[in-house]
Amino acid sequence: MSYSLSQLRYAVAAARHESISAAARELNVSQPSVSVAISQIEERTGQKLFVRQRGAGIALTPFGQAFMLKAKVVLDDVDDLDALARGKAAVGGDLVLGCFQDLAPHFAPALIRRMAELHPGVRISVSEERFETLEKRLGEAAVDIALTYDLGLPINAARVLLSELAPHALLAASHPLARLERVSLAELAREPLIVTDQPYSWQHMLDLFRAFGHAPAVAAKTRSFELQRSMVANGFGVAISYTRPAVDRSYDGQRLVCRPLSEPVPLQRIIIAHDARQRLSKAATAFIEVAKDWFSKREPFSPVEEAS
Repeated sequence: MSYSLSQLRYAVAAARHESISAAARELNVSQPSVSVAISQIEERTGQKLFVRQRGAGIALTPFGQAFMLKAKVVLDDVDDLDALARGKAAVGGDLVLGCFQDLAPHFAPALIRRMAELHPGVRISVSEERFETLEKRLGEAAVDIALTYDLGLPINAARVLLSELAPHALLAASHPLARLERVSLAELAREPLIVTDQPYSWQHMLDLFRAFGHAPAVAAKTRSFELQRSMVANGFGVAISYTRPAVDRSYDGQRLVCRPLSEPVPLQRIIIAHDARQRLSKAATAFIEVAKDWFSKREPFSPVEEAS
């Protein structure tokens, strides 16, 4: 039983995108080429790699998940052979970086730029994810490593700590609490609370209140962090966040104020996660080292002074 490298690359790309057409676009080949490669593998193994869902792309079968783990190891080894030809120190190959969507715009571009400077042979693609989809894609090996908060990860996830953050209260600049140097959870619990609709996120925020005996009223759930900030900036409520953009203004130009909490709440961790059952590729290992060095030299969220 044998497979060509093209067949393995086509199948792995289809698994990564959960779409045959998207894999074809990435690889710059025809959609039938990807379909044929997958069919040939399924014929040789006698088992299905994917379940095809009308209008919903494709999903890996349990056999498909196991097959992709092995296929990625083979492709990583081939990339290592190519790197050997270029020199022992060279690192190459493909790397799929899953990124929690709130962190992606803050850190992914800078980290990718630094990787390109140090390891130009690595081809990186970024997959922006919500907590629940990142958990699924990491567990299915659809992403190689994940840059995220330490929330909602699969049981087999290994973690590499990059930074720890304290939560802060997010307030409209005109809010009475904005005049305080610190804000208590008791004070925030009396205000309408704006949360994002990601289960791991809003449940975590409510747990912070419950740990100190408070039960705030959730006024609204937003799908995005930026809409949450805009709702707060326009006076619809308050929020708690770990993420802080460089400028304290919402998309519509309204001013926001961030204040530390009075209570000794637990810190949240920014991490790189990966499946502990898999062997990390040289590209993934190199990215982790670059990220550790980058975070060690910077404050994760450092607001800038706005011009008056």
